[in-house]
Amino acid sequence: MKLIADSGSTKTAWRLIGTSGEIKDIKTSGLNPFFRTEEDVFQEVIKFLLPETGNEVQEIYFYGAGIVNAEKGDIIRRALNRIYSNATVETHSDVLGAARALFGNKAGIACILGTGSNVCLYDGEKIAGGISPLGFILGDEGSGAVMGRKLLGDYFKEVMPAYLREDFTKQFNPTREEALNRVYRTEKPNQFLAQFTPFLSKHAGSAYCQEFVQHNFMEFFERNVTKLPAYNQYPIGFIGSVAWYFSQILNNTANYFGFEQTTIIKEPIDGLEKYYTQG
Repeated sequence: MKLIADSGSTKTAWRLIGTSGEIKDIKTSGLNPFFRTEEDVFQEVIKFLLPETGNEVQEIYFYGAGIVNAEKGDIIRRALNRIYSNATVETHSDVLGAARALFGNKAGIACILGTGSNVCLYDGEKIAGGISPLGFILGDEGSGAVMGRKLLGDYFKEVMPAYLREDFTKQFNPTREEALNRVYRTEKPNQFLAQFTPFLSKHAGSAYCQEFVQHNFMEFFERNVTKLPAYNQYPIGFIGSVAWYFSQILNNTANYFGFEQTTIIKEPIDGLEKYYTQG
C-alpha cells in the first residue's frame, strides 16, 4: 500500500492507495516540523492516522510545509518510521509537491498561495530554482497569513472603510490586546492571522478588498516569480486556498506579468496520486 501526504501548516491530507487501487482519504492537523516535534508528530499519527491505515503501508511519500532541508524532513521521517517500521519513507517540501501535482514530468513555475506562500522553478523532475519564502514576517507575500496581518493592521489603524470595519467587528470583535498576544506570544500566529483572509472573499465586490488582494498578488509576483531566471518562458500554476478563492484576481495579475494561461487547483493530492500511479 502507498500513503501520500500533502501537509500545510493547518491541515494534512493523506491518501491511502491499496494494493488493488482502492482509495481512502484521511485528514489530520498540519505537521509542519518548524512547529511540531518528532514526538508530537508521532502522537498525532498514531492517534489519528494509524487506525485508518493499519500497519501494512509499504511506501510513504510526504510533502510538507517547513521541510526546507534534510534535518526538518528527518523529523517527519523518523516519526513515521516508528509507526510504519516496514515502510520506505520519503519526505519532500510542499513546493516540490505542488510542482509535481501541477506539472507531473513537465517543466513549469509552481506556486503555493495558502496560509503561507512559496514559488519554485521545476524542471520536470526536481526544483531547479526558487526564492526563499522567509515566513509571514519577512516574506510570504500573497499568503493568507500576510493578508490577514495587513487586514488586521488596516482594521486597528482605521485604514479599512468604516462600513467594512463595522462588519469586521461583528464577525471577529478583535481587541488589540488579544491580537498582540496571539501574534507575539503564542504558537502558530500564522494560522491566527490567516483566519481573517476569508473576510476579503466575503466582501469581494468592494473596491477596497479587490485592490487589497490585487496589491498583495502584485507583491508576490514582483518579489518572487519575476526573480526566477527566464520566468516568462514557462507555464505557471498555483495551489492553495488563497489562489483558489481569489482566482479571478490572480489570473488577471498573472496576465499582467505576461502569463497567458494559469492553472489553479485548490489541493495537490489528486495530482500527487496521479504522479505516483500513472507517472
